[in-house]
Amino acid sequence: MKSFVKIDFDDIDPEHGAPNPERVISGDPQFRTWNCEEAEGDIYAGIWEATPGKWRIAYDEWEFCHILSGRSIITEEGGEKRPVEAGDSFVLRPGFRGTWEVLETTRKEYVIRL
Repeated sequence: MKSFVKIDFDDIDPEHGAPNPERVISGDPQFRTWNCEEAEGDIYAGIWEATPGKWRIAYDEWEFCHILSGRSIITEEGGEKRPVEAGDSFVLRPGFRGTWEVLETTRKEYVIRL
């Protein structure tokens, strides 16, 4: 087993997806995910990309995100709108509910713990 894993998606075919249709508020957002690491303890790391659109999100997991490119707005239910763009990092904790709106195709690095 390797102890050093470079997050590099050049040799990985992305998984394609989209939000559940009942969650979509506007647009036709499409996802590509390059899951580069799966570790014991239900930990995942990789790169995710979404095209423009807006949908409802509900987190049961903990996720660290670092935006690589694009622009989005994340809004927590009953909270303020939080614009994110290249260079921004943040954590979404279990229980987060709100919306994710992609203004410009957004790509992020992520680490998820279920």
